[in-house]
Amino acid sequence: MSSNAIDHEVIVVGAGFSGIGAAIKLREAGFEDFLIVDEADGVGGTWHWNTYPGVAVDIPSFSYQFSFDQRASWSRVYAPGRELKAYAESCVDKYELRSRIRFGTTITEAEFDEDRHCWRLHTGDGTELTARFLISATGVLTRPKLPDIPGVADFDGVTMHTSRWDHGQDLRGKRVAIIGTGASAVQVIPEIAPAVDRLTVFQRTPIWCLPRPDLPLPKPVRLALRVPGGRTLTRLVSQTYVEFTFPISAHYYGTLPMAKLAERAGLAHLRRQVADPVIREKLTPRYGLGCKRPGFSNDYLATFNRNNVLLETDPIQEIIATGVRTSSGIEHPADVLILATGFKVMESGNMPTYDLRGVGGRDLEKWWDDNRLQAYEGVSVPGFPNFFSIIGPYGYNGSSYFALIEYQVRHILRCLRQARAANATLVEVTKAANDRFFQEMLARRDGQVFWQDSCALANSYYFDAHGDVPLRPSTTVEAAWRSGHFDMADYRFATGGR
Repeated sequence: MSSNAIDHEVIVVGAGFSGIGAAIKLREAGFEDFLIVDEADGVGGTWHWNTYPGVAVDIPSFSYQFSFDQRASWSRVYAPGRELKAYAESCVDKYELRSRIRFGTTITEAEFDEDRHCWRLHTGDGTELTARFLISATGVLTRPKLPDIPGVADFDGVTMHTSRWDHGQDLRGKRVAIIGTGASAVQVIPEIAPAVDRLTVFQRTPIWCLPRPDLPLPKPVRLALRVPGGRTLTRLVSQTYVEFTFPISAHYYGTLPMAKLAERAGLAHLRRQVADPVIREKLTPRYGLGCKRPGFSNDYLATFNRNNVLLETDPIQEIIATGVRTSSGIEHPADVLILATGFKVMESGNMPTYDLRGVGGRDLEKWWDDNRLQAYEGVSVPGFPNFFSIIGPYGYNGSSYFALIEYQVRHILRCLRQARAANATLVEVTKAANDRFFQEMLARRDGQVFWQDSCALANSYYFDAHGDVPLRPSTTVEAAWRSGHFDMADYRFATGGR
Protein backbone atom coordinates (compact mmCIF):
# COMPACT_ATOMS: atom_id res chain seq x y z
CA MET A 1 0.00 0.00 0.00
CA SER A 2 1.44 3.37 -0.96
CA SER A 3 1.98 5.74 1.90
CA ASN A 4 0.81 8.68 -0.28
CA ALA A 5 2.92 10.98 1.91
CA ILE A 6 1.04 9.83 4.99
CA ASP A 7 3.16 9.54 8.14
CA HIS A 8 2.06 6.04 9.11
CA GLU A 9 -0.22 3.33 7.84
CA VAL A 10 -1.60 2.85 11.36
CA ILE A 11 -1.54 5.04 14.45
CA VAL A 12 -2.59 3.48 17.74
CA VAL A 13 -3.67 5.92 20.45
CA GLY A 14 -2.87 4.46 23.86
CA ALA A 15 0.10 2.49 25.21
CA GLY A 16 -1.81 0.43 27.72
CA PHE A 17 -2.44 -3.26 27.19
CA SER A 18 -4.94 -2.51 24.39
CA GLY A 19 -2.34 -0.59 22.43
CA ILE A 20 0.38 -3.11 23.22
CA GLY A 21 -1.82 -6.01 22.12
CA ALA A 22 -2.79 -4.23 18.91
CA ALA A 23 0.84 -3.46 18.08
CA ILE A 24 1.98 -7.05 18.72
CA LYS A 25 -0.66 -8.42 16.39
CA LEU A 26 -0.05 -5.73 13.75
CA ARG A 27 3.58 -6.82 13.53
CA GLU A 28 2.60 -10.46 13.50
CA ALA A 29 0.27 -9.77 10.53
CA GLY A 30 2.96 -7.91 8.60
CA PHE A 31 1.89 -4.34 9.32
CA GLU A 32 5.17 -2.68 10.22
CA ASP A 33 4.37 0.96 9.53
CA PHE A 34 2.66 1.86 12.79
CA LEU A 35 3.14 4.25 15.68
CA ILE A 36 1.77 4.17 19.24
CA VAL A 37 1.18 7.51 20.93
CA ASP A 38 0.38 8.11 24.59
CA GLU A 39 0.19 11.20 26.78
CA ALA A 40 1.89 9.36 29.66
CA ASP A 41 5.63 8.94 30.12
CA GLY A 42 5.43 5.14 30.33
CA VAL A 43 3.45 2.13 29.18
CA GLY A 44 0.74 0.26 31.03
CA GLY A 45 -2.27 2.57 30.85
CA THR A 46 -4.36 1.75 33.91
CA TRP A 47 -1.34 0.22 35.62
CA HIS A 48 0.82 3.24 34.87
CA TRP A 49 -1.63 5.77 36.31
CA ASN A 50 -3.10 3.77 39.20
CA THR A 51 -0.45 3.24 41.87
CA TYR A 52 -2.49 3.76 45.05
CA PRO A 53 -1.82 1.49 48.06
CA GLY A 54 -3.37 -1.92 47.55
CA VAL A 55 -3.94 -1.58 43.81
CA ALA A 56 -4.31 -5.03 42.24
CA VAL A 57 -6.17 -6.83 39.50
CA ASP A 58 -9.70 -7.89 40.49
CA ILE A 59 -9.82 -11.09 38.46
CA PRO A 60 -7.29 -13.96 38.67
CA SER A 61 -3.95 -13.13 37.06
CA PHE A 62 -4.15 -16.28 34.94
CA SER A 63 -6.98 -14.62 32.98
CA TYR A 64 -5.54 -11.13 33.11
CA GLN A 65 -2.77 -11.64 30.56
CA PHE A 66 -2.39 -12.31 26.87
CA SER A 67 -3.23 -15.87 25.86
CA PHE A 68 -0.11 -15.88 23.69
CA ASP A 69 2.20 -14.59 26.41
CA GLN A 70 1.34 -16.18 29.74
CA ARG A 71 3.57 -15.64 32.75
CA ALA A 72 4.44 -18.28 35.29
CA SER A 73 5.92 -15.81 37.77
CA TRP A 74 2.88 -14.08 39.28
CA SER A 75 3.39 -13.72 43.01
CA ARG A 76 -0.31 -14.12 43.85
CA VAL A 77 -3.55 -15.35 42.33
CA TYR A 78 -4.54 -11.67 42.09
CA ALA A 79 -1.39 -9.85 41.01
CA PRO A 80 -0.55 -6.46 42.54
CA GLY A 81 -0.42 -3.45 40.25
CA ARG A 82 3.37 -3.27 40.11
CA GLU A 83 3.47 -6.74 38.54
CA LEU A 84 0.98 -5.73 35.86
CA LYS A 85 3.08 -2.66 35.12
CA ALA A 86 6.18 -4.89 34.87
CA TYR A 87 4.27 -7.26 32.56
CA ALA A 88 3.45 -4.36 30.25
CA GLU A 89 7.11 -3.31 30.18
CA SER A 90 8.24 -6.87 29.47
CA CYS A 91 5.79 -7.22 26.56
CA VAL A 92 7.00 -3.97 25.03
CA ASP A 93 10.60 -5.15 25.21
CA LYS A 94 9.95 -8.74 24.16
CA TYR A 95 8.08 -7.70 21.01
CA GLU A 96 10.44 -4.78 20.30
CA LEU A 97 7.80 -2.08 20.45
CA ARG A 98 9.60 0.62 22.44
CA SER A 99 10.98 2.37 19.37
CA ARG A 100 7.43 2.55 17.98
CA ILE A 101 6.03 4.46 20.97
CA ARG A 102 5.92 8.23 21.28
CA PHE A 103 5.34 9.23 24.89
CA GLY A 104 4.19 12.63 26.13
CA THR A 105 1.98 13.04 23.08
CA THR A 106 -1.61 14.06 23.75
CA ILE A 107 -4.00 13.72 20.84
CA THR A 108 -6.46 16.60 21.08
CA GLU A 109 -8.48 15.99 17.94
CA ALA A 110 -8.63 13.79 14.87
CA GLU A 111 -10.37 14.57 11.60
CA PHE A 112 -10.90 12.36 8.57
CA ASP A 113 -9.45 13.75 5.35
CA GLU A 114 -11.95 12.66 2.69
CA ASP A 115 -9.64 13.66 -0.17
CA ARG A 116 -6.70 11.56 1.00
CA HIS A 117 -8.58 8.86 2.92
CA CYS A 118 -6.52 9.39 6.04
CA TRP A 119 -6.79 10.66 9.58
CA ARG A 120 -5.19 13.94 10.58
CA LEU A 121 -4.31 13.92 14.27
CA HIS A 122 -3.60 17.13 16.12
CA THR A 123 -1.42 16.97 19.22
CA GLY A 124 -1.20 19.08 22.34
CA ASP A 125 2.09 20.63 21.22
CA GLY A 126 0.60 21.86 17.95
CA THR A 127 2.08 19.25 15.63
CA GLU A 128 0.12 17.03 13.25
CA LEU A 129 0.33 13.33 12.50
CA THR A 130 -1.38 11.52 9.65
CA ALA A 131 -2.38 7.88 9.36
CA ARG A 132 -4.36 5.79 6.94
CA PHE A 133 -5.95 3.89 9.82
CA LEU A 134 -6.60 4.98 13.38
CA ILE A 135 -7.00 2.52 16.25
CA SER A 136 -8.35 3.88 19.53
CA ALA A 137 -6.78 1.95 22.40
CA THR A 138 -7.59 4.40 25.15
CA GLY A 139 -8.81 2.60 28.24
CA VAL A 140 -11.66 3.22 30.65
CA LEU A 141 -9.80 3.31 33.97
CA THR A 142 -7.39 6.16 33.32
CA ARG A 143 -9.38 9.41 33.17
CA PRO A 144 -10.37 10.36 36.75
CA LYS A 145 -13.91 11.50 37.35
CA LEU A 146 -14.11 14.28 39.91
CA PRO A 147 -17.15 14.53 42.17
CA ASP A 148 -19.74 17.20 41.51
CA ILE A 149 -19.65 18.49 45.07
CA PRO A 150 -19.54 22.19 45.96
CA GLY A 151 -16.28 23.40 47.46
CA VAL A 152 -13.93 20.66 46.27
CA ALA A 153 -11.44 23.30 45.18
CA ASP A 154 -11.71 25.11 48.54
CA PHE A 155 -10.19 22.37 50.68
CA ASP A 156 -7.00 23.64 52.36
CA GLY A 157 -5.45 20.24 52.91
CA VAL A 158 -4.06 17.71 50.44
CA THR A 159 -6.47 16.46 47.76
CA MET A 160 -5.73 13.50 45.50
CA HIS A 161 -7.68 11.14 43.29
CA THR A 162 -6.86 7.45 43.71
CA SER A 163 -5.68 7.32 40.08
CA ARG A 164 -3.20 10.14 40.66
CA TRP A 165 -1.80 9.04 44.00
CA ASP A 166 0.83 11.32 45.54
CA HIS A 167 3.40 8.99 47.09
CA GLY A 168 5.17 11.99 48.59
CA GLN A 169 2.35 12.33 51.12
CA ASP A 170 2.77 10.54 54.45
CA LEU A 171 -0.67 9.61 55.79
CA ARG A 172 0.61 8.40 59.16
CA GLY A 173 -1.22 10.16 61.97
CA LYS A 174 -3.38 12.18 59.57
CA ARG A 175 -7.12 12.69 59.53
CA VAL A 176 -8.21 11.32 56.17
CA ALA A 177 -11.55 11.62 54.41
CA ILE A 178 -12.25 9.37 51.45
CA ILE A 179 -15.20 9.90 49.14
CA GLY A 180 -16.49 6.80 47.38
CA THR A 181 -16.81 3.10 48.07
CA GLY A 182 -16.23 1.61 44.62
CA ALA A 183 -13.63 -0.87 43.47
CA SER A 184 -10.65 1.46 44.08
CA ALA A 185 -11.83 2.34 47.58
CA VAL A 186 -12.30 -1.35 48.41
CA GLN A 187 -8.59 -1.83 47.78
CA VAL A 188 -7.14 1.35 49.26
CA ILE A 189 -9.20 1.65 52.48
CA PRO A 190 -7.81 -1.49 54.21
CA GLU A 191 -4.28 -0.44 53.26
CA ILE A 192 -4.31 3.04 54.76
CA ALA A 193 -6.64 2.51 57.75
CA PRO A 194 -3.97 1.10 60.11
CA ALA A 195 -1.66 4.08 59.48
CA VAL A 196 -3.98 7.06 59.74
CA ASP A 197 -5.24 8.73 62.89
CA ARG A 198 -8.82 8.92 61.65
CA LEU A 199 -10.41 7.63 58.44
CA THR A 200 -13.88 8.85 57.50
CA VAL A 201 -15.43 6.96 54.61
CA PHE A 202 -18.25 8.75 52.80
CA GLN A 203 -20.56 6.19 51.22
CA ARG A 204 -23.36 7.03 48.84
CA THR A 205 -24.18 3.51 47.64
CA PRO A 206 -22.86 0.38 49.39
CA ILE A 207 -20.92 -2.02 47.20
CA TRP A 208 -21.46 -5.75 46.97
CA CYS A 209 -18.24 -7.19 48.34
CA LEU A 210 -17.41 -10.85 47.79
CA PRO A 211 -14.56 -12.87 49.25
CA ARG A 212 -11.51 -13.01 47.02
CA PRO A 213 -9.89 -16.43 46.51
CA ASP A 214 -6.44 -14.90 46.72
CA LEU A 215 -3.25 -16.36 48.09
CA PRO A 216 0.47 -16.18 47.41
CA LEU A 217 1.71 -18.55 44.74
CA PRO A 218 4.49 -20.65 46.30
CA LYS A 219 7.48 -21.63 44.23
CA PRO A 220 6.24 -25.20 43.57
CA VAL A 221 3.05 -23.79 42.03
CA ARG A 222 5.01 -21.40 39.85
CA LEU A 223 7.21 -24.28 38.76
CA ALA A 224 4.11 -26.33 37.93
CA LEU A 225 2.94 -23.52 35.67
CA ARG A 226 6.06 -24.06 33.58
CA VAL A 227 5.16 -27.69 32.91
CA PRO A 228 3.71 -28.19 29.40
CA GLY A 229 -0.01 -27.63 29.60
CA GLY A 230 0.15 -26.18 33.11
CA ARG A 231 -0.58 -22.60 32.15
CA THR A 232 -3.24 -23.65 29.63
CA LEU A 233 -5.12 -25.69 32.21
CA THR A 234 -4.83 -23.00 34.88
CA ARG A 235 -6.07 -20.35 32.45
CA LEU A 236 -9.04 -22.52 31.48
CA VAL A 237 -10.06 -22.95 35.13
CA SER A 238 -9.52 -19.24 35.80
CA GLN A 239 -11.45 -18.12 32.74
CA THR A 240 -14.35 -20.41 33.61
CA TYR A 241 -14.50 -18.81 37.06
CA VAL A 242 -14.41 -15.31 35.54
CA GLU A 243 -17.09 -16.19 33.00
CA PHE A 244 -19.52 -17.42 35.63
CA THR A 245 -18.67 -14.53 37.96
CA PHE A 246 -19.96 -11.84 35.60
CA PRO A 247 -20.73 -12.46 31.89
CA ILE A 248 -23.01 -15.46 32.42
CA SER A 249 -24.56 -14.34 35.70
CA ALA A 250 -25.19 -10.77 34.45
CA HIS A 251 -26.19 -11.31 30.83
CA TYR A 252 -28.21 -14.50 31.32
CA TYR A 253 -29.81 -13.55 34.61
CA GLY A 254 -33.29 -14.30 33.29
CA THR A 255 -32.49 -17.94 32.55
CA LEU A 256 -29.59 -18.62 34.94
CA PRO A 257 -30.21 -16.60 38.13
CA MET A 258 -26.76 -17.40 39.51
CA ALA A 259 -26.47 -13.91 40.94
CA LYS A 260 -28.94 -14.89 43.65
CA LEU A 261 -26.52 -17.52 44.92
CA ALA A 262 -23.68 -14.99 44.85
CA GLU A 263 -25.84 -12.51 46.78
CA ARG A 264 -26.25 -15.03 49.58
CA ALA A 265 -22.48 -15.55 49.62
CA GLY A 266 -21.96 -11.78 49.74
CA LEU A 267 -24.35 -11.31 52.66
CA ALA A 268 -22.76 -14.20 54.55
CA HIS A 269 -19.35 -12.60 53.96
CA LEU A 270 -20.70 -9.32 55.33
CA ARG A 271 -22.06 -11.02 58.46
CA ARG A 272 -18.74 -12.73 59.11
CA GLN A 273 -16.69 -9.60 58.57
CA VAL A 274 -18.61 -6.83 60.37
CA ALA A 275 -19.41 -7.08 64.07
CA ASP A 276 -21.62 -4.02 64.59
CA PRO A 277 -25.17 -4.66 63.30
CA VAL A 278 -25.74 -0.94 62.67
CA ILE A 279 -22.65 -0.64 60.50
CA ARG A 280 -23.49 -3.94 58.83
CA GLU A 281 -26.90 -2.57 57.90
CA LYS A 282 -25.31 0.51 56.33
CA LEU A 283 -22.99 -1.70 54.29
CA THR A 284 -25.83 -3.88 52.99
CA PRO A 285 -26.63 -3.17 49.30
CA ARG A 286 -30.27 -2.41 48.39
CA TYR A 287 -29.87 -3.51 44.79
CA GLY A 288 -29.16 -6.79 43.03
CA LEU A 289 -25.66 -8.14 42.65
CA GLY A 290 -24.38 -7.39 39.16
CA CYS A 291 -26.23 -4.09 38.73
CA LYS A 292 -22.92 -2.33 39.24
CA ARG A 293 -19.31 -3.42 39.50
CA PRO A 294 -18.84 -5.50 42.67
CA GLY A 295 -15.78 -5.55 44.88
CA PHE A 296 -13.65 -8.54 45.83
CA SER A 297 -11.83 -8.29 49.12
CA ASN A 298 -11.07 -10.29 52.24
CA ASP A 299 -10.40 -7.28 54.46
CA TYR A 300 -12.43 -4.27 53.19
CA LEU A 301 -15.56 -4.94 55.23
CA ALA A 302 -13.61 -5.89 58.35
CA THR A 303 -11.89 -2.48 58.25
CA PHE A 304 -15.09 -0.93 59.56
CA ASN A 305 -14.58 -2.78 62.86
CA ARG A 306 -11.64 -0.48 63.60
CA ASN A 307 -12.10 2.28 66.19
CA ASN A 308 -10.41 4.84 63.95
CA VAL A 309 -12.69 4.22 60.95
CA LEU A 310 -16.06 5.96 60.58
CA LEU A 311 -18.61 5.04 57.91
CA GLU A 312 -20.61 8.15 57.03
CA THR A 313 -23.78 7.64 54.97
CA ASP A 314 -25.24 11.11 55.46
CA PRO A 315 -25.06 12.87 52.04
CA ILE A 316 -22.25 15.38 51.57
CA GLN A 317 -23.46 18.95 51.42
CA GLU A 318 -20.13 20.59 50.62
CA ILE A 319 -16.40 20.47 51.03
CA ILE A 320 -15.08 23.19 53.30
CA ALA A 321 -11.55 24.41 53.91
CA THR A 322 -11.08 22.16 56.92
CA GLY A 323 -12.97 19.05 55.86
CA VAL A 324 -16.38 17.78 54.79
CA ARG A 325 -19.82 18.97 55.87
CA THR A 326 -22.82 16.65 55.49
CA SER A 327 -26.45 17.57 54.86
CA SER A 328 -27.26 17.27 58.57
CA GLY A 329 -24.67 19.95 59.34
CA ILE A 330 -22.01 17.67 60.80
CA GLU A 331 -18.45 18.70 59.95
CA HIS A 332 -15.75 16.07 59.60
CA PRO A 333 -12.29 17.63 59.91
CA ALA A 334 -9.65 16.27 57.57
CA ASP A 335 -6.01 16.86 56.64
CA VAL A 336 -6.21 14.76 53.48
CA LEU A 337 -9.09 14.35 51.05
CA ILE A 338 -9.00 11.23 48.85
CA LEU A 339 -11.34 11.08 45.87
CA ALA A 340 -12.16 7.44 45.11
CA THR A 341 -14.82 8.63 42.69
CA GLY A 342 -14.02 6.45 39.72
CA PHE A 343 -13.39 7.22 36.10
CA LYS A 344 -14.97 8.54 32.97
CA VAL A 345 -16.01 5.35 31.26
CA MET A 346 -18.58 5.32 28.45
CA GLU A 347 -19.21 9.04 28.42
CA SER A 348 -18.14 12.28 26.78
CA GLY A 349 -14.47 13.03 27.22
CA ASN A 350 -13.37 9.39 27.32
CA MET A 351 -14.72 7.61 24.23
CA PRO A 352 -12.37 8.53 22.74
CA THR A 353 -10.26 10.91 24.83
CA TYR A 354 -10.04 13.40 21.95
CA ASP A 355 -12.44 15.11 19.55
CA LEU A 356 -13.12 12.88 16.54
CA ARG A 357 -14.71 14.13 13.33
CA GLY A 358 -15.56 11.81 10.47
CA VAL A 359 -17.17 12.21 7.05
CA GLY A 360 -18.65 15.67 6.52
CA GLY A 361 -17.24 16.84 9.85
CA ARG A 362 -19.54 14.53 11.83
CA ASP A 363 -18.56 14.68 15.51
CA LEU A 364 -18.53 11.25 17.18
CA GLU A 365 -19.61 12.44 20.62
CA LYS A 366 -22.50 14.43 19.16
CA TRP A 367 -23.50 11.52 16.95
CA TRP A 368 -23.59 9.26 19.97
CA ASP A 369 -25.50 11.89 21.96
CA ASP A 370 -28.09 12.03 19.17
CA ASN A 371 -28.23 8.33 18.32
CA ARG A 372 -27.24 6.52 21.56
CA LEU A 373 -23.96 4.73 22.12
CA GLN A 374 -23.46 2.08 19.45
CA ALA A 375 -20.70 0.51 17.36
CA TYR A 376 -20.70 -2.49 15.06
CA GLU A 377 -19.34 -5.40 17.11
CA GLY A 378 -18.00 -2.72 19.47
CA VAL A 379 -15.41 -1.73 16.85
CA SER A 380 -16.68 0.50 14.02
CA VAL A 381 -19.15 3.33 13.53
CA PRO A 382 -20.66 4.32 10.16
CA GLY A 383 -19.49 7.71 8.98
CA PHE A 384 -16.07 7.23 10.57
CA PRO A 385 -14.02 5.30 7.99
CA ASN A 386 -10.66 3.77 8.86
CA PHE A 387 -11.38 4.22 12.57
CA PHE A 388 -11.51 1.26 14.95
CA SER A 389 -12.09 1.07 18.71
CA ILE A 390 -10.89 -1.70 20.96
CA ILE A 391 -13.13 -0.66 23.84
CA GLY A 392 -16.24 0.60 22.08
CA PRO A 393 -19.95 0.38 22.92
CA TYR A 394 -21.18 -3.22 23.10
CA GLY A 395 -17.67 -4.59 22.77
CA TYR A 396 -16.82 -5.51 26.37
CA ASN A 397 -18.89 -8.22 28.06
CA GLY A 398 -17.44 -7.95 31.58
CA SER A 399 -14.84 -10.71 31.29
CA SER A 400 -11.08 -10.14 31.18
CA TYR A 401 -9.99 -7.05 29.27
CA PHE A 402 -7.33 -9.23 27.68
CA ALA A 403 -10.01 -11.40 26.09
CA LEU A 404 -11.63 -8.22 24.77
CA ILE A 405 -8.34 -6.93 23.38
CA GLU A 406 -7.60 -10.14 21.55
CA TYR A 407 -10.97 -10.59 19.89
CA GLN A 408 -11.34 -6.92 18.96
CA VAL A 409 -7.86 -6.81 17.45
CA ARG A 410 -8.74 -9.96 15.47
CA HIS A 411 -11.74 -8.09 14.05
CA ILE A 412 -9.64 -5.05 13.16
CA LEU A 413 -6.93 -7.11 11.47
CA ARG A 414 -9.49 -8.89 9.30
CA CYS A 415 -10.48 -5.46 7.99
CA LEU A 416 -6.90 -4.32 7.47
CA ARG A 417 -5.92 -7.51 5.67
CA GLN A 418 -8.91 -7.21 3.37
CA ALA A 419 -8.04 -3.58 2.66
CA ARG A 420 -4.48 -4.53 1.82
CA ALA A 421 -5.60 -7.39 -0.42
CA ALA A 422 -7.99 -5.09 -2.29
CA ASN A 423 -5.53 -2.18 -2.31
CA ALA A 424 -8.30 -0.20 -0.62
CA THR A 425 -7.67 3.09 1.12
CA LEU A 426 -11.05 3.32 2.83
CA VAL A 427 -12.78 0.84 5.15
CA GLU A 428 -16.20 1.75 6.55
CA VAL A 429 -18.88 -0.32 8.21
CA THR A 430 -22.23 0.00 6.51
CA LYS A 431 -25.15 1.67 8.23
CA ALA A 432 -27.29 -1.43 7.66
CA ALA A 433 -24.76 -3.68 9.42
CA ASN A 434 -24.42 -1.30 12.34
CA ASP A 435 -28.19 -0.94 12.71
CA ARG A 436 -28.64 -4.70 12.62
CA PHE A 437 -26.03 -5.25 15.32
CA PHE A 438 -27.41 -2.50 17.54
CA GLN A 439 -30.93 -3.88 17.35
CA GLU A 440 -29.60 -7.34 18.19
CA MET A 441 -27.88 -5.97 21.29
CA LEU A 442 -31.05 -4.21 22.43
CA ALA A 443 -33.18 -7.28 21.79
CA ARG A 444 -30.98 -9.36 24.09
CA ARG A 445 -31.04 -7.11 27.10
CA ASP A 446 -34.32 -8.25 28.63
CA GLY A 447 -32.52 -11.23 30.14
CA GLN A 448 -29.75 -9.12 31.70
CA VAL A 449 -29.64 -8.32 35.39
CA PHE A 450 -29.46 -4.58 34.69
CA TRP A 451 -33.10 -4.40 33.65
CA GLN A 452 -34.50 -5.97 36.79
CA ASP A 453 -36.34 -3.75 39.27
CA SER A 454 -33.61 -4.46 41.82
CA CYS A 455 -31.16 -2.28 39.86
CA ALA A 456 -33.15 0.92 40.35
CA LEU A 457 -31.11 1.92 43.40
CA ALA A 458 -27.71 0.83 42.12
CA ASN A 459 -26.40 4.22 40.94
CA SER A 460 -24.25 2.28 38.48
CA TYR A 461 -21.85 3.72 35.91
CA TYR A 462 -22.86 0.85 33.65
CA PHE A 463 -25.88 2.99 32.69
CA ASP A 464 -25.04 5.72 30.19
CA ALA A 465 -26.74 9.07 29.67
CA HIS A 466 -29.45 7.40 27.56
CA GLY A 467 -30.24 4.81 30.19
CA ASP A 468 -28.59 2.05 28.17
CA VAL A 469 -25.97 -0.41 29.40
CA PRO A 470 -23.56 -0.65 26.42
CA LEU A 471 -21.98 -3.93 27.53
CA ARG A 472 -22.02 -6.85 25.09
CA PRO A 473 -24.73 -9.31 26.23
CA SER A 474 -22.86 -12.45 25.30
CA THR A 475 -20.34 -14.98 26.48
CA THR A 476 -16.67 -14.46 25.75
CA VAL A 477 -16.65 -17.53 23.49
CA GLU A 478 -19.37 -16.04 21.31
CA ALA A 479 -17.67 -12.65 21.12
CA ALA A 480 -14.36 -14.25 20.16
CA TRP A 481 -16.01 -16.44 17.52
CA ARG A 482 -17.82 -13.50 15.93
CA SER A 483 -14.61 -11.51 15.66
CA GLY A 484 -13.29 -14.12 13.26
CA HIS A 485 -16.53 -14.84 11.39
CA PHE A 486 -18.44 -11.59 10.85
CA ASP A 487 -19.46 -11.01 7.24
CA MET A 488 -16.85 -8.89 5.45
CA ALA A 489 -19.70 -7.55 3.30
CA ASP A 490 -20.71 -5.59 6.39
CA TYR A 491 -17.85 -3.26 5.45
CA ARG A 492 -17.37 -1.09 2.40
CA PHE A 493 -13.91 -1.02 0.85
CA ALA A 494 -12.95 1.72 -1.58
CA THR A 495 -9.87 3.13 -3.29
CA GLY A 496 -9.01 6.74 -4.04
CA GLY A 497 -10.17 10.03 -2.62
CA ARG A 498 -13.20 12.17 -3.32
